[in-house]
Amino acid sequence: MAKLEILKFPDTRLRKKCKTVDKVTPAIQKLADDMLETMYDFRGIGLAAAQVNEQVRLIVLDTRRPEGDDKDAQDELGGESDLERAIQQPLKIINPVIKKRVGKTTYNEGCLSVPSYFEVVERSKYIEVEALNEKGEKILIKTDGLLAICIQHEIDHLDGKLFIDRLSPIKSARVKAKIKKFGYPEKGEEREDDDEQGDDDNDEMTDSQHRL
Repeated sequence: MAKLEILKFPDTRLRKKCKTVDKVTPAIQKLADDMLETMYDFRGIGLAAAQVNEQVRLIVLDTRRPEGDDKDAQDELGGESDLERAIQQPLKIINPVIKKRVGKTTYNEGCLSVPSYFEVVERSKYIEVEALNEKGEKILIKTDGLLAICIQHEIDHLDGKLFIDRLSPIKSARVKAKIKKFGYPEKGEEREDDDEQGDDDNDEMTDSQHRL
């Protein structure tokens, strides 16, 4: 396996729409393995092929608590649900299509392609997803909780969309302006949100190290 480079906003390659995988080949399986290793290395819980400059409809996920994390992201949603516990992770999902959505929920999302920035995003609370697994077999995933949020976040990446695009125009413009002005911290560092950076808009942040 190999660790891959993760593209960061405003890289225009993140805006490309990914193509359907016609056949699950050894190359696709290797890409999924490399993506999973990369995701773990960056302490993420989800990663889309678009984020590593591969325009194919492939996502990997693992929303279980990472080793050494000081806070479980599931806590914000009331803990892991029964539906989530029933699904074996990590997941390698090819050609995911959301077939059913029920309800609404919000979560303070972060992203490996927008490191150190977090904003509250509204998503469907429950989803049903048709896809292929890494063996090319058809699967149906029924889930809610953090896993449902993460799947929706990663599918957005396959369509060239970032979580900051789901914010209000004013808030989205504010975040993009901050990124342009302050950039991103080095890996392992955290962005400082203090008065020196002019962050007086009370953005919601999280103590979790999870990145979608």
